Amino acid sequence: MATYGIICAFLLLLAVCSAQEKSSTEEFDVRPGGLQHSFTSKLGDYACTFTYAAQGGTNEKWHMSVGLSDDNQHFSCSIWRPQGKSYLFFTGFKAEVTGGKIEFSEAYSQASSDGSSDVKLKSSEYDVTDNVVSHRPGSFSSSLCKLVLVARSEHDEL
Repeated sequence: MATYGIICAFLLLLAVCSAQEKSSTEEFDVRPGGLQHSFTSKLGDYACTFTYAAQGGTNEKWHMSVGLSDDNQHFSCSIWRPQGKSYLFFTGFKAEVTGGKIEFSEAYSQASSDGSSDVKLKSSEYDVTDNVVSHRPGSFSSSLCKLVLVARSEHDEL
């Protein structure tokens, strides 16, 4: 019976710690081949989904980080290739958030040659709506290495 109590206490502690988690980072493969693929990360009532199609090369390891502000009013989603420049040719991309309205976004084509900064995509290469950042067909240069967005909560705290 004491073992049952210890197990219940551990499960309760695990649930409390998980509920208080404010960020997470996951690794995923960006795969070439021209087919559309998606990767989603969730945190509480929020989710970020990265959908893309790419050509050339082999799989690349990418990361997605999601986080909540201390007041739970802002949700962030960052998608990036840790090595900087991607050697894949992106035929399209879309990042979609649920649970919030996008207030800020920025997309980058590559890290600078010295690695000290990132090269932003031109604003004409992508579109931003309330919930989606996506490539602009006919204007997107097909180069992507990082995408960052911040959304404001759709829920008002009482």
